[in-house]
Amino acid sequence: MKTKQAIMDAVSQGQFEQAIRLANDAIIGCASDSLMGELLYLLSVAYRLNKQPDEAIVAAHKLVQFMPNHGRIQQELGHIYLGQNNHAKAASAYYQATKCNPALIASWRALVGLYANKKEALQAQNLAQAQVDYLAQLPREILGARDLMYEGQLPTAHKVCRQYLQKDKHHCEAMLLLAEIGIKQQVYPESEFILESCIELYPTHQAVAFEYMKLLAKMGKFNKANDCADNLLKRAPHQPQVITAKASALVGLGQIDEAVVLYQGLLKQDPQQAGLQLLLGHAFKAAGNLAAATAAYQSAYEIKPDFGDAYWSLANTKTYTFSATQIKQMQVHANQGSIAPEDKIHLEFSLGKALEDGEDYAQAFTHYAKGNQLKQSQLNYQPEFIERQVSAQIEHCDTALFEQSKTLGAKHPDPIFIVGLPRAGSTLLEQILASHSQVDGTMELHNVLALVSRLRGQDNQYPANLGQIKASYFERFGQQYIDDTQVYRAGAPLFIDKMPNNFLHLGLIKLMLPNAKIIDARREPMACCFGGFKQLFGQGQDFSYSLEGLGRYYVAYEKMMTHWDQVLPGFVLKIQHEDVINDLDGQVRRLLDFCELPFEQNCVDFHKTSRHIKTPSSEQVRQPIYRSGMEQWKNFESQLTPLKQHLEKRL
Repeated sequence: MKTKQAIMDAVSQGQFEQAIRLANDAIIGCASDSLMGELLYLLSVAYRLNKQPDEAIVAAHKLVQFMPNHGRIQQELGHIYLGQNNHAKAASAYYQATKCNPALIASWRALVGLYANKKEALQAQNLAQAQVDYLAQLPREILGARDLMYEGQLPTAHKVCRQYLQKDKHHCEAMLLLAEIGIKQQVYPESEFILESCIELYPTHQAVAFEYMKLLAKMGKFNKANDCADNLLKRAPHQPQVITAKASALVGLGQIDEAVVLYQGLLKQDPQQAGLQLLLGHAFKAAGNLAAATAAYQSAYEIKPDFGDAYWSLANTKTYTFSATQIKQMQVHANQGSIAPEDKIHLEFSLGKALEDGEDYAQAFTHYAKGNQLKQSQLNYQPEFIERQVSAQIEHCDTALFEQSKTLGAKHPDPIFIVGLPRAGSTLLEQILASHSQVDGTMELHNVLALVSRLRGQDNQYPANLGQIKASYFERFGQQYIDDTQVYRAGAPLFIDKMPNNFLHLGLIKLMLPNAKIIDARREPMACCFGGFKQLFGQGQDFSYSLEGLGRYYVAYEKMMTHWDQVLPGFVLKIQHEDVINDLDGQVRRLLDFCELPFEQNCVDFHKTSRHIKTPSSEQVRQPIYRSGMEQWKNFESQLTPLKQHLEKRL
């Protein structure tokens, strides 16, 4: 840190050659990715100010390679290219900077100037000017905190924002920013409360209402998100963003036909909207209309040829086969230096899937590895995180806690929780159960995780506080869960909550819903973990983007499930995916017996059941049982040594 400060001092004093020398020396022995990023950024700045643009560009691109979302280095590239009068590259770099960090007012101002002489860029210039005007009116502290948030320095941004609110406790932009920081930290209940308070104070503030609506959707509160959209549309009926958000909420509520009408209405007004085509494809896929979904995804990348998410959405159907021409197109786009980080990540995963299907396993793994590395660099997930959580659950959720809590909770038998790791066969079990006349299939519900976030609080008290919470609260928690999930049900006595991450919180579930059923979807660990490694998740599975993270997570998960079996014997039924494949009828009967349901042949014929499914396995469970995925990982066995080494520690 002293070296970093010395470099910064040298730059500020105009001693650029000294700054360059110090930075280059520090980079040689640097073992920290975050510090390396700071050093490369300072080196690029020093080179530019020392009028060495080529060296500045080289340093900048080194940083972009492993920190693609670093907004300030993209801005620095913009400054360099502008100094060389390369306006096209400057505009591209500044645009990328604003995508990574929308608080970079210098980049927005530069874009206003660069767009000024282009008639076709008038709309973009107006948008850039509007952003300049918005950022310029923010208090200096809030602009600084917003910058910190986008650069990933969430604790510091939170602190600055809190300090400002002590001076002006009802400042709208400060409250909004505090909520946004909380959302990024996944402290959803607190952010929800802040936004609700902000709406009470500023009922016509569009940005606050829109952020609130997005948060409700993220939390799975689609009914409230839909109501919020309706309220916004009463004031301004023709806002495309709000109509889009309403359609997404309707998809969440299972009202697919109504959502499709809204998406298609927007596309009729402006067909050249790649993002809307993507959302329309997602809606069709959830409804099981794969042909329409495929057509929408293809339209999306035809509109925007480097739209990585469109290619990935095709790959993520698990049944689509890319042509040689499409693979070549993806490779060209993935290798473009100007491509947005998110598009590159999606393209790398798509190429992995396409090449695996073509049995080019070496190249497929190369692309999977690149995609995972890029995603991991965004998240900076630490494997110790899950291990600490498991240790805390084992310490505080012991036999004594459940012995003294036998009479607690709401006695509803309605929920069937399916837990485990992603790609372990949970969607198949859900489809089997949802094919029963007495069971509603829903989705991966966030209600338990939202309660955990509330119980954890700012002081990270959960699960230590489970033994201290007033006994009557657990019945309230259980009843609230039943009430809040009612909107996802269709009238059957029982329903499924398929949030895999709930495996960590079975103690809380037992305390608040003692009559719930828990199904542990288990799969052979190498197959399960490799399935996760080649899957690009929407959110919430940060551990899956490295082989070490996957291996350690699986070990921690098994340790956690062993503990629940010890302190809550009989509460959890383990279903092995391979057993379902080898003996479908027997495992269906075992599953139904555990859930106290009579046998129904529809559960064996699960693939004939028509329902909305929004997980990556949606098309796979619309087919009869097949064995082809059981040993796919063996095609990559030589590259999976780090994973195997961690999994061997569980033996």
